[in-house]
Amino acid sequence: MWDWLEGREVRRLALPESTGQERPRPDLPPGTDLLPQIRHIVVLMMENHSYDNYLGMLPGRGEGFPLGADGEPEVSNPGSDGKVRAHHLESTRQVPCVPAQTWHASHVQWDGGTCEGFVRSVATVPDRDRRHAPGGGDTIPMGHWDESDLPFYYGLAKTFPLADHWFSSCLGPTFPNRRFLISGTANGLIDDLPFDIVDYPENGTIFDMLTRYGISWVNYHPVRRERAVLRRVIGGRGVAKLRRLASLGSWFPPLVNAVRGNKTFTADLYPLGLARCMLHLRSIPQFLADADAGNLPSFCIVDPDFSAWSEENPQDIRRGESFAAEIVNRVMHGRAWRDTLLIWTYDEHGGYYDHVPPPEAVPPDDIDGRTLRGLPPWLRAALRPVFPAYFGQHEAEDAGPKRYDRLGFRVPAVIVSPYAKPDYVTSEVYDHTSVLKLVELKWNLPPLTRRDAAATAPLDALDFGSPPAFLQPPELPAPSLQWGSW
Repeated sequence: MWDWLEGREVRRLALPESTGQERPRPDLPPGTDLLPQIRHIVVLMMENHSYDNYLGMLPGRGEGFPLGADGEPEVSNPGSDGKVRAHHLESTRQVPCVPAQTWHASHVQWDGGTCEGFVRSVATVPDRDRRHAPGGGDTIPMGHWDESDLPFYYGLAKTFPLADHWFSSCLGPTFPNRRFLISGTANGLIDDLPFDIVDYPENGTIFDMLTRYGISWVNYHPVRRERAVLRRVIGGRGVAKLRRLASLGSWFPPLVNAVRGNKTFTADLYPLGLARCMLHLRSIPQFLADADAGNLPSFCIVDPDFSAWSEENPQDIRRGESFAAEIVNRVMHGRAWRDTLLIWTYDEHGGYYDHVPPPEAVPPDDIDGRTLRGLPPWLRAALRPVFPAYFGQHEAEDAGPKRYDRLGFRVPAVIVSPYAKPDYVTSEVYDHTSVLKLVELKWNLPPLTRRDAAATAPLDALDFGSPPAFLQPPELPAPSLQWGSW
């Protein structure tokens, strides 16, 4: 029954039969497995940290911080009292709301390619959100952690192929970047307000493509199943209407912070119908059981608890590391390890400094970023004089160019597989649509947008011509906190 209902939901989307892009092997039908050595692709995407912020101090491996004679980072940003040098953060518990990674803050940080706007970007955070930040929080974006704080992550990056030029997909926050991961476009989204996610991309998502050709996929997440199901009993169109209705609440001060960044799971960044929810959403305990038993689907995304284990501020980063360590270790010691490729990465930089300027990128489509699109023009005009401060805040956060023609800042990324090359660093330019490219190359699928058509899959990190170097899973350092001990 659910399969039939899913087919009905997909047909209602009226997706085109062809994306207009050529498959990797036009002579073979779509869905053909071109990489039989890999049967399971797992994407573990955490939250809000730049490459330098986490791995900048990784010794002798990858393009981290340029170091001075004192062994400390020799990079800085101008501040009101002179240069603010990159420095180690004393606590693993982050400060609420600082730094910022809004569309506007990210463009300020980029600063035309100088990467000298990180300290200045703290001024884009509303005063009420900076009240807990020491000294106003100006120095926090230049902070970093090291191996003493994140031993598991450093061990992972020292062991498996490190991608030191993996960029987020746009200079913006979580929602647009996670949309790139699953659809190759943000489809005009530039903020993290959940009532804005009421649309659907022209060519659909990678989930639609996998469903069309009978390839299994799952989004594992920590949301209780009954909660996710109940929200979708009314169907995808009803969800969209409720999200539009919820947009009215964004202009009432008590509700602004309640809705911002209210993430559930990645697949929910476009309306997901009831049948797809029933068929393709599973819990984190189920992921652990599936990994142990070798029952992982062909493609899956693993989401952390965004409020507790994701590493977004103000969380303690050690909690997220313990979650990620559990996911990685269960995959490596599960029955499907021999046939699995896992990618550990981050959706965006979280406002933390990185010294490598994001390069230009192929625009995914002709859709520009749109501000406050959840409200019709007449309603915006009516509400502006009633709530000028909040209206101004949203417009300020979304200020800046509205094109997706540049990648976002670098984020940590490691490719974990038995076929991974030992002691290897790949400096190819990747972004989140590189995951789409990998999926498309494996199953001979056409690109969804111009962005993933131009992307590079991280296959240079793998060696299929030799016996798997990591068939016997390596022992990695334990995280600072043990999973479940907190």
